Amino acid sequence: MTQTTDVGATVPRPMNGLSTTSATTPVDGPGGPVVTVLLSEYEALKAEQRARIGFRDNLLYAMLTAAATIATVTATAGRLELLLALPLAGLVLGWTHLHNDHMITAIGAYLRERLGPRLHGLVDDATDIDMFEWETEHRSPDRRRVSRRRLQLVVNLAAFCLPPTAGLVLVWAAGPHTAVMLIVSFVELAVLAVLATQIVRYAELGGGVR
Repeated sequence: MTQTTDVGATVPRPMNGLSTTSATTPVDGPGGPVVTVLLSEYEALKAEQRARIGFRDNLLYAMLTAAATIATVTATAGRLELLLALPLAGLVLGWTHLHNDHMITAIGAYLRERLGPRLHGLVDDATDIDMFEWETEHRSPDRRRVSRRRLQLVVNLAAFCLPPTAGLVLVWAAGPHTAVMLIVSFVELAVLAVLATQIVRYAELGGGVR
């Protein structure tokens, strides 16, 4: 929580004692074949992580575009009930953003806590080597990390929860409404509250490394 990893923290440093230029090149030594496989796994996971980060960040722009489009159509048609599409857009894009953020964090944790130690045990003379050091170093707590996470939390809530909530308020204020419209709007509000809770939960405001 999410929120997750910091943007721009996905480019790994070369590992001390190991080259990541080509994971398909066989590594000499007793554990060479296994090391080669693990390096291939590392590169595949980093590629997936980079792709997910790019997709996740683009979801913010997608939400802003969707909100602007729905608002424009609503104003043109003069039908405020069309604003009920805003919560749907926020829910779909917000959950997708949250899922990708969780997967980005999970990949980083796997590289640090499982893949790194496995490689460390297979590489000869690796006592002084910190495998995938960048995976931990860029997440080390600092004075500004918590403030950055808080700012990112505000951005996420403002993007995925604020426009839908504002749309619901405008719909309610316009009245009168049918029972079906009211039920739909309150269901959307409840699910938005769940989404906001999950966004806050995965925001990593404690500043610890996950």
